This record gives sequence, C-alpha cells and structure tokens, in this order.
Amino acid sequence: MNKEELEKVEQLIEQKDSEQLKGLLADLHPADIAELCNELDAEEARFIYLLLDNETAADVLIEMDEDARKEFLEILPSETIAKRFVDYMDSDDAVDIIREMDEEKQEEVLSHIEDIEQAGDIVDLLKYDEDTAGGLMGTEMVVVNENWSMPECLKEMRIQAEDMDEIYYVYVVDDDQRLRGVFPLKKMITSPSVSKVKHVMRKDPISVHVDTPVDEVVQTIEKYDLVAVPVVDSIGRLVGRITVDDVMDEVREQAERDYQLASGLSQDVETDDNVFRQTTARLPWLLIGMIGGIGNSMILGNFDSTFAAHPEMALYIPLIGGTGGNVGTQSSALIVQGLANSSLDAQNTWKQIVKESVVAVINATIISMLVYIYNFIRFGANATVTYSVSLSLFAVVMFASIFGTLVPMTLEKLKIDPAIATGPFISITNDIIGMMLYMGITVLLS
Repeated sequence: MNKEELEKVEQLIEQKDSEQLKGLLADLHPADIAELCNELDAEEARFIYLLLDNETAADVLIEMDEDARKEFLEILPSETIAKRFVDYMDSDDAVDIIREMDEEKQEEVLSHIEDIEQAGDIVDLLKYDEDTAGGLMGTEMVVVNENWSMPECLKEMRIQAEDMDEIYYVYVVDDDQRLRGVFPLKKMITSPSVSKVKHVMRKDPISVHVDTPVDEVVQTIEKYDLVAVPVVDSIGRLVGRITVDDVMDEVREQAERDYQLASGLSQDVETDDNVFRQTTARLPWLLIGMIGGIGNSMILGNFDSTFAAHPEMALYIPLIGGTGGNVGTQSSALIVQGLANSSLDAQNTWKQIVKESVVAVINATIISMLVYIYNFIRFGANATVTYSVSLSLFAVVMFASIFGTLVPMTLEKLKIDPAIATGPFISITNDIIGMMLYMGITVLLS
C-alpha cells in the first residue's frame, strides 16, 4: 500500500467513516489488510478489525508481522482474542498466536474458547517444542478407517470436510488410530462401491515424528514434493499434519536467521526495531572484531625490524587479510548450504576437506603466481617481497579453505548452527592466522 492510500485510510479512521472504509477493505486480500495494519498503530488497527467479519479478521491476524500483532493483542481482552480470532483459526495458527502471549494470558484465552475439543488440541500442541514437527503441526485433517466401504468413507469425508478450508490428503488409519496409508481421491470415482479403503489406499506413506526437527520436515516435504506431510507419535498413531505453507514460513524465518548470523548479528532484528535492540544485536561481533584487530596489531608490532628492512611488505597486509577472509567465507558458505539442503553429510568431513584442498591448491597456485609475476616486474627477482607475498598467499588460501570447511562441519556435529561460521568468526580468524603466516614466512626468507 502506497503512502497516499495509507494516508487516506488514516483519515477515514480519524473521521470514523466506517462505511467508506468497509468498502475499501472489501476489495483487499487478508494479506493486504495485514500489511495495512502493520503500518497503523494498535488503536487504528483495532478500528479496522471491527469492520471485518470473524473469518477475515482471523486470517488478517495470522498474516500480520509478529511485532505489530503482539502490540495489537496486548490491548485486546482475552475473551475477544478467543471468540473473535482463535475460534476461527486452524489449530496450528492458533498455537502460533497463543505462544506469543505470556503464560497468564494464554490461560485466560484458552478458558474463553467455546469449543472444548479445539481448546484441548491447542493445549496439546503447546506442549511440543516449537522447533519440532509437533510444534508446527495442525490437527485439522480428513481421516478414514481402513475397514470402511466406499459409501461409508464418502459420508464421513463430507462430515469432516465441512470445517476445513483445504483438503490436501485423506489419511487412512486402523482401529488403533495408527497411520496406514493415504487414500487417493481418484479411487473414489474409479473403484467399485463395495471395495474397502484398505484395498485401494497407498500404503506406507511418507510421515514425520512429532519430535522431528523442523529443518528435517522441510527437507522431507522438498524431497518428496509433498503439499502436506502427516505427523505420527512414538507408536505410529496419526496426530496431525504439516502443510507446505507452514513450512514456507519456517524456511523464510530460518533463512533470515542464517543470513543475520552470517552478517554478524547476534539476534533476530528488523529495520523498524528500536536503536537499543539493533545496537545489542550488532555490538557483540563488533567487539570481537575489535579484539581481533588489536591481536593483529600486536602481531605486526613484533616485526618492527622486518618492516624497517622491507617497508614494501606493509603494502600487502590488506591483500593477505582480505584474501584469507574471502576464501574462508566462500568455503564455509558452500558447506553451510550443503548441510542445509542435505546434499552434504557432516560425517564425510575428511572427504570434503580433501576435495576442498584440491580446489584450494588450484586457486592458491593461480593467485600466488599472478602476484609473483606482478612483484617480479615491480621489485625484481632478488627482492624478499617477490617470494614472501606469493608463498604467504598460497599458505593463507590453503589454510582458509580447510578452516572454512572444517569449522561449519564441526559445528554441525556439535549441534550448533553452522551459519555462524560464514560470518565474522571465519574472517577474523583467517585475518589473524594470515598475518602470522605472512610475517613468519617473511622472516624466514629475510
């Protein structure tokens, strides 16, 4: 929504012109209304919500930015949240909303939900870790018994489908509610009415466990091109399903977190966050970088006599440091990407290091030779800088490549987010080690 349209909406709210504003909102998708509410303060957003029907209001609330939604929910009574919003949401969306509240308000909202079964489902889902399949799943799905005939199956499906917006799959369970298969809707048309579900179902469907990490759920849906995946408990009972739209939200959030980690931000921040939050997110790595810089200066300070004898060596300090940082970041970024999409296994650490070493040898040889030719022309064959810079570059590229590969794979084995290895950590370490190699080689050749 552009500035002029936003100002028009704010003016209509100020004038309490409900009819004209209602007509304007009628042409907007819930996601567009949510975008509008993100730009308004909580009281103005409240005026907007009063003009929406319950289902649309619930959809808009789900689409709002987390911070704007949290601020909006704080001014609403618990009963309003329950009856105006939660009652019209799928269980997984309702859980996401309720998780954002403090424990006291969660209990108040749950106590006002009229549908006891829905409230029970939400309470059960809140028990799961939000970073697992159980914390992401919803309980709305069409389920049939493997022993039902086609007429029974069709009748029950119609009943269950009344309260659902979308039907992705029909899941088949046995008498103990254990997942047995997926019922293809095409079979309802092509199979005889006397056939039982178990005779036409697709057996052994792809599923995930309630404790499966979200990133593994994402990989499963991507690998098998699913639009939804069933979730089972420890004994195979069907307890929920995760849809691709839920997964996409998680993928986006994970990508944002990884990008910020790689950029040296220690926590999740947005451009509209206050100055204090943005400062605290940036400052830790900046302080670490400052310490790294001081360490570098201390290393260089021990080689005053070397610089006095070869002042031209100082010209190549940025080259050594920059090359090491770039190579390390490239290597670690490739490893992190491979770990994220499962094309690389952390168990194959040494195999990957060998492969990266071969690539590093080629890159290091080309770079060092080009620098050698340049220095040979500029300083001559007898100058120390001609050899020391090239040898240092070769050593730095080799170290940075191996280090950039080893660190993220080690972090993955230790269950630490490897994305941290693509940021300042790699650059600072390579910078310090690079200077030590550069000075050490120069001293040896002097």
